[in-house]
Amino acid sequence: MYIPFENLPAESKIWIYQSNRKFSDEEITEIETDLVEFISNWSAHGTSLEASYQFKYNRFIILAVNPEVQAATGCSIDASVAFIQNLEQRYDVDLLDKMNVTFKNGEHVAHKTLIDFKRMAKEKAVTANTIVFNNLVNTIEEWNENWEVPASDSWHSRFF
Repeated sequence: MYIPFENLPAESKIWIYQSNRKFSDEEITEIETDLVEFISNWSAHGTSLEASYQFKYNRFIILAVNPEVQAATGCSIDASVAFIQNLEQRYDVDLLDKMNVTFKNGEHVAHKTLIDFKRMAKEKAVTANTIVFNNLVNTIEEWNENWEVPASDSWHSRFF
C-alpha cells in the first residue's frame, strides 16, 4: 500500500539506489508513476507492505517500508531489486553498483567510482569535510540524520 513518505515512521526500513547520472524531469515523472504502481502492489507473504519512496537530487531513489505493519521479506526484497533492475535496463543507468561514491561538489552532485574518489582524496580534490551520501543508512531516522554528512562522519573517512 502506497502512502506518502512523510507519513512513514522513523524506524521504517529503507533501501537507497544511486544513479550514475541525473534523471531528466521526464524520466522522473515516468519512474514515479511506475514506483507508485509497484509500491501499491508490493507485498510480503500475501500482506500488503505499507511503503513509499523519495526521489532526491534527480539521482537517488529511496524505497521505504513500515515494519510495524509488515516487514519486507526475501521475496518482497527480491521483487524490489527486480523492479530496480528493470529501471536500469529501461533508462540505461546503474543503480545497483555499490562501488561508486556520490558527493557534493559545491551545489553540484558528483558521482565517481570508488577508485576515482580514493585518488581525489589522495590529491586533496575532496577532503574530510566534503559532503558525501552515506547510502549505508538503514532507516528513515538514520537517513534524516546521517545520509548527507561530511566524509569524516561516514565510512568514507577511511580515505583521509
